[in-house]
Amino acid sequence: MTVPLFPSERPQGRAMAALAPIGLAEETRPPEGQFHIRLTERQRRSWLKLIRADNVGPNTFIQLLNRFGSAADALDALPDLARRGGANRIRIPTDAEIDVEWAAAQRAGARFVALGEADYPAYLRAVEGPPPILAVAGDAGVFTRPAVGIVGSRNASLAGRKIAGQFARDLGAQGFAIVSGLARGIDAAAHMASLETGTIGVFAGGLDRVYPPEHADLVARIVATGGAIVSELPFGWEPRARDFPRRNRLISGISMGLVVVEAARRSGSLHTARFAGEQGRDLFAVPGSPLDPRAEGTNDLIRNGATLVASAEHVVEALGPQLGREPPPPSAWEPPAGPGEGDGATGDAPADLRAAILEALGPTPVAVDEIIRATGARPGLVQLVLLELSLAGRLERHAGGKVSLLM
Repeated sequence: MTVPLFPSERPQGRAMAALAPIGLAEETRPPEGQFHIRLTERQRRSWLKLIRADNVGPNTFIQLLNRFGSAADALDALPDLARRGGANRIRIPTDAEIDVEWAAAQRAGARFVALGEADYPAYLRAVEGPPPILAVAGDAGVFTRPAVGIVGSRNASLAGRKIAGQFARDLGAQGFAIVSGLARGIDAAAHMASLETGTIGVFAGGLDRVYPPEHADLVARIVATGGAIVSELPFGWEPRARDFPRRNRLISGISMGLVVVEAARRSGSLHTARFAGEQGRDLFAVPGSPLDPRAEGTNDLIRNGATLVASAEHVVEALGPQLGREPPPPSAWEPPAGPGEGDGATGDAPADLRAAILEALGPTPVAVDEIIRATGARPGLVQLVLLELSLAGRLERHAGGKVSLLM
C-alpha cells in the first residue's frame, strides 16, 4: 500500500511546557517559548537505531538520552552498560538495517516523528514512557486537534456499529479527531464515520502490515482524506497478540477521552480503558443490554466509575472544560545532573551497592524510591544500576515507576 508524502511545512501549534528536561546536548533545543525540537536526519537515524536496540524501551531510551546527551553517544555506551548489568552482549541494529527500515518508510510515504517535535501528538507526550519515535503517514495536522478514542468489540452488533458511527460522526462535527485501532467492528465503524472530519488509525504492527488485511482500503482512505496512521513498531513487523496492548496504550494516550461502545468481560477494549485510567483520561461507556455478553464489559465500566454516555453531546459536555487549554505538560522527566555534579551518576557502581540493589529486587514490583531509601545510595547510582540491569534484559519496568527483577 502506498500513501501520500507529508507536505513540507507544518504549523507549529500552541506553545506549551518546554521539552528541556530531556537532556539534549547534541539534539537541537527549541527556541525560547517553543516546545518542539527538530532533529537532523543523522540524529533521527540515531534515535531510531537506539529504540530498536535490544532491551531499550521508552523509559530506558529517555534515561539514556538524559545521561549521555545524544542518541549517538548512548549507542556507543550500550555494550559496556549491558555487560555491567550481566549480559554477554546486546544486539544493536546495524546501519544497513536502519537503511532498510528508512527505505520502507519512504516507500510507504511515511516518516519518523520524534518525541518533542511539532508533529508528535501533544497528549501522547504526557504519558509515562511515551514512544520516542513514531512512524506516521498522512496529515499530521490531525494531531493538533482535540481527539477522542472510540473502541469496542470486533464482533459488534449492528446496533453497536451504528452507535459507534453516530458518536464518531457527531464528535467529528464538533471538531474532534477520532482515534481507534483499525480492528473489525466498532473500530472500523468509528473510522468510517469520521473519514471526512479526521481520524487516526493506530497500528499493532509496522505501518506496512495492515491488520486485518481487508482494511487496506480503509487505511488508504484515512490517509487520502486528511487523517493519519501511526505505529511505534518497526516496518515489516507482523502484529502479534502481545503487541495489541501497546497499540491500545497509544489509542488512549493520543486521546483526551475514551468511549467504549461494546466490550465483553475479557475484551481488549478493557485494556484500553485501563490505560486511559492510568493516563488520567476521561473514560466513557455506552450502556448495553444485560442480556448481551458484548455489553458486560461496558456495563462493568459504568458500575466502576466510567461516565455513562448515550450521545456525543454527553462526551462534549464532559470534555468541554478542557477545550482551549494547553495540552498537559510532558511527563516528569528529570534533567540530567551532568557528569560529576554530585549524584554519583557516572562511572561504575561499587560492588556492594550492586549486591544491595539486587537483594532489594525480586519478582514483585517495587518503587525505585523504595530501593533508594533501602540502600541509602545516591539516586543517580541506583538509576545507573537499574539501567544496566534493564539493558541486560534482567529488569522489567511497570507503571507508576516500579521495577521488578526477571527471574
